[in-house]
Amino acid sequence: MNAKTRNKIATTGIYTLVSIVVIILFGILGNILVSGVPHLSWHFLSSEASSYQAGGGVRDQLFNSLYLLVLTLIISLPIALGAGIYLAEYAKDNWFTSLIRTTIEILSSLPSIVVGLFGYLLFVVQFGFGFSIISGALALTFFNLPTLTSNIEQAIEGVPEAQRDAGLALGLSNWKTIRGIVLPAALPGILTGIILSAGRIFGEAAALIYTAGQSGSTIDYSNWNPLSPTSFLNVMRPAETLAVHIWKVNTEGIIPDATIVSAATSALLIIVVILFNLGARALGNHLYRKLTAAKS
Repeated sequence: MNAKTRNKIATTGIYTLVSIVVIILFGILGNILVSGVPHLSWHFLSSEASSYQAGGGVRDQLFNSLYLLVLTLIISLPIALGAGIYLAEYAKDNWFTSLIRTTIEILSSLPSIVVGLFGYLLFVVQFGFGFSIISGALALTFFNLPTLTSNIEQAIEGVPEAQRDAGLALGLSNWKTIRGIVLPAALPGILTGIILSAGRIFGEAAALIYTAGQSGSTIDYSNWNPLSPTSFLNVMRPAETLAVHIWKVNTEGIIPDATIVSAATSALLIIVVILFNLGARALGNHLYRKLTAAKS
């Protein structure tokens, strides 16, 4: 068997495996969307969840999921960005940086239920935050930070060294070169890391069951005072998310239309993640063109 034949066999095998993965992915997504999309309606999106009667919605769960996502990214992104810049640009190759990278790898492989129990013991019990949005956001930060840091570090390291040399040759300091040249060039990779992290955050359930809680408080969307117990901006209130709601409906729900609510909520979760990814991609491409003067 010559090299050309072996190459064709290997290429065919790779394409076959990739096609199988894509078919499985579209099969799963298609099944969820076909089952849930017909049950989506404005009433479902704008109504409160029902505990006993049919016809409830997911208004509060949808907002809680988006609120937790934004709050978690606000907390974790600056930390991950700083850590990624340090590891990629400043850290020397020694035992300390090796320890940091090993720690990041270990943390990124922890099961989410372990992170949830850790968050429960530390934030809910020890710090006294109780079942609240801030407890969930801090737990998700521990859950999200290792992966986000690794992705940002890899994106920065992927910038050609010639671009750094060009900045230094123009008389820019190391930090100005990183800020004005390296980070804009690494923006697509950084954005990919943010999108992957956001998907994990938005679909997380196990860690939030023990931190944000399985039930929600009464929310007044006209109350903009974040210190008020009924304000939708209050980070100290318990908050059930879409993923937790799906789990709760399928395990503990006694509403007559539990199957319909579960299917519609699952479809909504996937649609929101897809829309977030597309929006983040469009914003990232716009910023990349603006910061780097690239045409594509």
